[in-house]
Amino acid sequence: MKARELSTLSTPELESKLDDAYRELFNLRFQRAQGQLTDTSSVKRVRHDIARIKTILRQRELAAQITAQRQAER
Repeated sequence: MKARELSTLSTPELESKLDDAYRELFNLRFQRAQGQLTDTSSVKRVRHDIARIKTILRQRELAAQITAQRQAER
């Protein structure tokens, strides 16, 4: 998925997608270890998806912290 598509999702949906991506990565690694993986680029794709999701979640977390700090300063 692209970052733009992911940014439209809610935080619980992103966390669900992150869990799914970790499961998929585990399965792909397991297939690679057994020699059954045919599309080796899928591991890289899933890792990049995980990084995108984690980046968006972190951006939201930081935005919430900044908002809380600004509220506390007032």
